[in-house]
Amino acid sequence: MTAVSMYSISAPVFVRMLKNLSAMLAKGEAHAKARSFDCGVLLNDRLAPDMFTLTKQVQIATDHAKGAMARLAGRQPEAIEDKEATCAELQARIAKVIGIVESYKESDLAGADKREITIKVPNAEFKFSGFDYIEGWAMPNFYFHVTMAYAILRHNGVELGKRDFLMS
Repeated sequence: MTAVSMYSISAPVFVRMLKNLSAMLAKGEAHAKARSFDCGVLLNDRLAPDMFTLTKQVQIATDHAKGAMARLAGRQPEAIEDKEATCAELQARIAKVIGIVESYKESDLAGADKREITIKVPNAEFKFSGFDYIEGWAMPNFYFHVTMAYAILRHNGVELGKRDFLMS
C-alpha cells in the first residue's frame, strides 16, 4: 500500500476547490450583471430560512480550508473577519485563503496524521487524530459549504454544472 501524505490529501484539494468556488462565484456575478440585478441578491440568498446565505457558505468554506492547514501544522488558524458584502470582497477572501493554504509546505505537516486536534463548537468539544480530523471533519465540512454555495447559485439560475464544481 502506498503511503499518502497529509499534505497531498489536503492542500491541493483545498486550492483546487477554492479556485472552483471562485469560478462559480464569478459566473454568479456575470449572471447577475447580464440580468441587470445586483450580485448582492445572490450573496444574501439561501436555500431555506434556517440555512446560511451564500456569503456565509463561502466564509465557512474558506475558514475550513485555512483552519485545517493550520491545525494540521500544529498552528493557530489565521483569523479573517467575516465582513464581506460584495462579490469582489468574497473573491478577495478566497484568493487570500488560497495564498494561506499555498504557504504551507509538505514538511509543515510532518506527523500531522497523528497530531491531536481539538475542535470546540457550542456546547461540545471534539478530539481527533490529524488523519481522522481531515477525513471526518475538515474535508466533509469544507465540501458541504462549497456544495451549498454551488446549490444556491444553481437555484438562482446560474448556469453551473458538475464540471464547474469539479474543475476550475
